[in-house]
Amino acid sequence: NKQTSLAKTSRSVVKRHGIANIDLIRTYLGLICLGKSDFEAVELARHDPFFKASLGIKQSPSSARLRQRFDEDARALIPLLDEASVEFLRNASVTIGTLATGHVPLDMDVFPMDNSNTKKEGVAYTYKGHDGYAPIAAYLGLEGWCLGCELRPGNQHANKEFIHTLDRVLPRARALTNAPILTRLDSAHDALENRQYFRQSQFDYLIKWNPRKQDGLDWVDKANAAGSLWCHTRPGKMETLVAEPLDGTDDRLIVKITVRQSDALGQLFLEPQISLEGWTTSLTPAVADNAAVIALYRDHATSEQFHSEFKTDLDLERLPSGKFNTNDLVLAFAVLGYNILRWMGQRALLGPDAPVRHKAKRRRLKTVMQELMYMACRLVSSGRQLTLRFGQHCPGFKAFTTVYGSV
Repeated sequence: NKQTSLAKTSRSVVKRHGIANIDLIRTYLGLICLGKSDFEAVELARHDPFFKASLGIKQSPSSARLRQRFDEDARALIPLLDEASVEFLRNASVTIGTLATGHVPLDMDVFPMDNSNTKKEGVAYTYKGHDGYAPIAAYLGLEGWCLGCELRPGNQHANKEFIHTLDRVLPRARALTNAPILTRLDSAHDALENRQYFRQSQFDYLIKWNPRKQDGLDWVDKANAAGSLWCHTRPGKMETLVAEPLDGTDDRLIVKITVRQSDALGQLFLEPQISLEGWTTSLTPAVADNAAVIALYRDHATSEQFHSEFKTDLDLERLPSGKFNTNDLVLAFAVLGYNILRWMGQRALLGPDAPVRHKAKRRRLKTVMQELMYMACRLVSSGRQLTLRFGQHCPGFKAFTTVYGSV
């Protein structure tokens, strides 16, 4: 309510009667932050005086009304929530971690959501071998601030309409930081049009190379002709790195060539097995050498943890609606809720006043819920005011007051 302008922008979706849009938004966002994504969960919250008072809700909708309104206004509400997510991160002055090169990482990836045995709109066979959706998400910084999570049919290729996704995501990233941004993508996005887009927009990129039908023997000859040094990692296995210019520019392609003449137990192969692994990047050798580029891409795997927080911690593996647009709206709510919970964790659960936990650079959303959202206390109503009374030995009280005082 304080860090975004949703109370104002939600009025652009005109309703002549009924519950105000902002009350619908506050209600469902509160449920998302509790890890409840189904519409029926609102029946328990609509009669909870603290739930309504803490979120500033004047009228609480029923589950049927909430579902109906979201079905009607999904396409109009999605851009408002996307803008509110960026606005929240900007107004909350969140810390955005950088890499050793001075770049802010922007990790984008597609992840499958299992919605098998349903007849929901857009559900199709995914690359993981089950029916569901394949949304694409973007995370900024080492903390994993989410800039968007767009719902896609399960059978849509990751690179289809990817340029349009970049048109939406990159301006959001630039609005949050002036530092150089390094976009990291997997091999599904290894395409010339993507590299050209990054060059024109002056964003650095690091994309996993897709060897497609490359001949391994040709690359071994290239390595020998370039005088590359072969490293014998074990008996019967050697590998080397080869770098060459890309697309006639200063960008480069780094290829790791591995030749195996035997397996790990020493069993000889009839003929050598050659495998190729590569990366395309706009980073110059002065900024990151070949080994550093490989290490930077290896760190891209951290984004898989953020995917799991959407699917498990926020309980969004199986989306609640049968309509595609409504489920897309649910993901827009999830992005805002994800960022709020992440901010709470970074703000209150990493310092000396936090409940005892192992050392970490960030806390999972489930940990934030356990330590702050589900904390036991007594609600006292006196003098037309609501007061929370915590136990004398409540381990999370200092962390709670830290967050409460920050807003």
